[in-house]
Amino acid sequence: MSQRPSDKKANRVRNDRFDNKNNFDLGRPRLMFALWYFFKCGFFLSPLPWPTGLKSFLLRRFGAKVGRGIYIKPRVNIHIPWKLEIGDYVWIGEEALILNLAHITIGSHVCISQRAFLCAGNHDYRDEGMKYMNRPIVIEDGAWIGAQVFVAAGTTVGFESVVTAGSIVTRSLPAEMICSGYPCKPIKARWPA
Repeated sequence: MSQRPSDKKANRVRNDRFDNKNNFDLGRPRLMFALWYFFKCGFFLSPLPWPTGLKSFLLRRFGAKVGRGIYIKPRVNIHIPWKLEIGDYVWIGEEALILNLAHITIGSHVCISQRAFLCAGNHDYRDEGMKYMNRPIVIEDGAWIGAQVFVAAGTTVGFESVVTAGSIVTRSLPAEMICSGYPCKPIKARWPA
């Protein structure tokens, strides 16, 4: 076990002071969230290939804005549907996680690959009570988020950009670029001149 820098210092991190009601608005009653959780477990987290039309219908009933022609694979975890907007002809791969404590917007013709993690929730590590520091995410039209990519709160992935597999997006990315790495950065143009 690690030692404190000084035995005289008090612990500044106080998880017992965390209060999610102070700076987080669920946006709907907790009963609605509980009901969503029931449907999420049965139809979204299930390994069964439920029809995407049914999943789209359920998302809309729970307040998501969902376009036409989307395709959602099994085991997709959408945390709060009423804080989600999905454009037309979007593909969402197996085991993708959409942690939308703040609003997430996914444009049209976007691909979110397997096990991608869109994380619009965070904590302020400078606050002793670790208060929420949630910020929206925008994935613009035509972007491709590769397998096992992490997209952090407060970022935008630009129009028709590609984020390569395993990358970690901590800053917004420009349009029409192939972006890679940790931290993820533009490498070259997606469309040759």
